[in-house]
Amino acid sequence: MTAARVLPVRRDRWTGLPGAQLVVRSRQNPRVAVFGVHNDALTDELIDGGFVSIGWDEIGDLRQVGLARDQLKAALAAKYPDDKPRAIAAWAGTLLRFADEISEGDVVVAPYRPDSTINIGIVTGPYEFHPEAPTHRHRRRVRWEKLGLSRTIFSQAALYEIGSLLTVFGIRKHPDEFLSQLEGGVHSAPTIVTPPVPSPAEEELAAADEPRAGRIERHARDFVLERLKSRLSHQQFEEFTADLLRAMGYEARVTAYTQDGGVDVLAHRDPLGVEPPLIKVQCKHMTSTIGAPEVQQLIGTQSQNELSLFVTLGSYSRDAMAIERNRQGLRLISGEALVDLVLRNYDRLPAGWRSVIPLRQVLAVDDSAGI
Repeated sequence: MTAARVLPVRRDRWTGLPGAQLVVRSRQNPRVAVFGVHNDALTDELIDGGFVSIGWDEIGDLRQVGLARDQLKAALAAKYPDDKPRAIAAWAGTLLRFADEISEGDVVVAPYRPDSTINIGIVTGPYEFHPEAPTHRHRRRVRWEKLGLSRTIFSQAALYEIGSLLTVFGIRKHPDEFLSQLEGGVHSAPTIVTPPVPSPAEEELAAADEPRAGRIERHARDFVLERLKSRLSHQQFEEFTADLLRAMGYEARVTAYTQDGGVDVLAHRDPLGVEPPLIKVQCKHMTSTIGAPEVQQLIGTQSQNELSLFVTLGSYSRDAMAIERNRQGLRLISGEALVDLVLRNYDRLPAGWRSVIPLRQVLAVDDSAGI
């Protein structure tokens, strides 16, 4: 007798339901709301553990406190007696939204601070409290669908919306831009449900952050990335990289196209370029994630007493980053790191590049100014 072959169960992207229910769900179009969640305390733990989280750990399990705004405000006021009532009210709204208003199947957009990319996932479980965790004990399970998305693929208006000072907020104006990254496969596109309206205290906080330093800086960084992506060809990006290295004090020249493993720029410290170390630079005018094979290809061109530099507008995979950690003489420059170098050396760039990326210094209200 032939043993039956067990086939893997294909589950719906939005609901996690197995195949038999998938067809029905697809025809009905799942209804989802889109929320933004900021997290400046955790990084890789969020991806490895499959969750989003928020702070205010001292409050304890919100289900025991009570999932009502007045109960949360009272608990917060007791734990944080020195904070302003408006801040307490806004925090209560954040906790309530995270624990009660977000539903399973909703989409979360999570800006990823280490490389300023964007991760998008689907909520797969109810609110949980993890007393054993060292920090950020309020959590929701998430199945991450898209990781390391470049900010350049979203409009500036959408980026501005997810730059809110609120920790948890409904994305009400541009949810379609983020949902479009999840579309495809056998299911129909979801019906977008508008998240609940924020409380007056949260609205005040969200409105107050528009002219502040953090958002102004983020807008400037996004502008630099967008200009480097949209205004430069690949060849111009190589020339820009060479000029940036010159602004940093290096001698640099763009190489002619050869089958050399992708070395686009050669740089060195001495004027003649005869003293080691020689720096071999590969440039990728793209915003996608660079993997280990591309990095290994550059390393393959590296001889003794030579250094390697990889420059891209995007980010790097974990495997690629592991290569950098374990290999001396290799540096990976992501889009965000490149923006850092541009801002630090902006005044020394040739005027032509500064006209492509017009910037000027301003003073702005610091983010630490309270509401």
